[in-house]
Amino acid sequence: MRRFIPATAVLSEKTKYSLPLRRWRWRCFSQVAQKEFDNKGGVVVPKMPSFDYAPPPYTGPSAAEILSKRKEYLSPAMFYLYNKPLNVVDGRMQYLFDENGRRYLDAFGGIATVCCGHCHPHVVDAIVNQTKRLQHSTILYLNHAIADLAEALANKLPGNLKVVFFTNSGTEANELAIMMARLYTGCHDIISLRNAYHGNAAGTMGATAQSNWKFNVIQSGVHHAINPDPYRGVFGSEGEKYAKDIQDLIQFGTSGNIAGFISEAIQGVGGIIELAPGYLPAAYNIIKKAGGLCIADEVQGGFGRTGSHFWGFENHGVVPDIVTMAKGIGNGIPLGAVITTPEIAEVLTRRNYFNTFGGNPVCTAAGLAVLNVIEKEKLQDNAFVVGSYLKERLIALKDKHDLIGDVRGRGLMLGVELVTDHELKTPAKLETLHLLDQMKEIGVLVGKGGFYGNVFRITPPLCFTTEDADFLVDAMDYTMSKM
Repeated sequence: MRRFIPATAVLSEKTKYSLPLRRWRWRCFSQVAQKEFDNKGGVVVPKMPSFDYAPPPYTGPSAAEILSKRKEYLSPAMFYLYNKPLNVVDGRMQYLFDENGRRYLDAFGGIATVCCGHCHPHVVDAIVNQTKRLQHSTILYLNHAIADLAEALANKLPGNLKVVFFTNSGTEANELAIMMARLYTGCHDIISLRNAYHGNAAGTMGATAQSNWKFNVIQSGVHHAINPDPYRGVFGSEGEKYAKDIQDLIQFGTSGNIAGFISEAIQGVGGIIELAPGYLPAAYNIIKKAGGLCIADEVQGGFGRTGSHFWGFENHGVVPDIVTMAKGIGNGIPLGAVITTPEIAEVLTRRNYFNTFGGNPVCTAAGLAVLNVIEKEKLQDNAFVVGSYLKERLIALKDKHDLIGDVRGRGLMLGVELVTDHELKTPAKLETLHLLDQMKEIGVLVGKGGFYGNVFRITPPLCFTTEDADFLVDAMDYTMSKM
């Protein structure tokens, strides 16, 4: 039976340190929330950390008016996270503001996109200054912005990965990477992972392996390997056992030679699933022997988000042949890129390849500013320190609430999976939706992902602080305690 110690109890130093560290921590609220008790000793709503910014008064259309226009003029496929959709009109660093000026802690970062912080002044200045001089021309003319960003990105990558193709999104980047692998090898077959998401165009929808995101259209030449999921997978954390399925797919589903293998190091849309240890080195080795290229999808996990390394694949000790990226590269500006070796890049000279907006001067100026901010403000280090602290607090929360089945991820790319039964791992779908809404009411915005929609996706701007982390966990604790 678990020993319960009230949050209001005063413990002696001897008693306090005789408790296991993690057990002690979850019995304590953060310093921010610790002070918040009513007259009867009951815990009240945690308070958001202070922040020195107030948005100007909003004079635009109301949330109801916007929603009405969206329903009439925009795609019916659009959906919302909340029962009452949030009208976001302003943002600064890790915070967003609604039409009434209410502040929210953004723990989703526009789906792992806002890495420097909303409206970071250095990035904004770069965008405005470039826009005043030249918004767009064409890459058929010379402009230093595209070359400067290409050089800076190449210097962030290992080996001979130094040739850059700019796109407008992660889907475009992955489409291009898959096509290049097929052209370079002369083979058509691609292997991706079950539960993966790589985009929603022709080739990337084939590589995506969740029925939620796949339409009933022709998607040829892609084989989906068993997902090396340490939580739900059949082999737990034994990565090399999962990799054997790739060998089986090659031997029994292809001619024996393949074009390539694409994977994220941490599956984002799939529910923040970090691939089992040892998997990627074993998988890359098998792919190489079959003549294929290895593509690292860094659309969500790149640009220091995992904390310990700049790129997610570096956490696994591998070097891919092609790297794709988007989202964090522009801090919200539509920008993506594919980086590969000169030998592989040469395949695109066999015909004409062109992207009208890929390498746009405003976008590439923003991208270079993002890299400068990440370095100068040590955001990768911050992602490691704050992310490690946040993950530790979330793991401690798991000991307290049976609803939490798993806590995973690295740096500021974390996932909390909710289940109604730990043994069966039954997805807590309705509970997740309820908690999302309740946390929003407190002032915390998190994402939702995983095939069953039961995983909190925590991917905030990399300027997130430990005070923000405390507020997030205390809000989650509070809402779960009220269920």
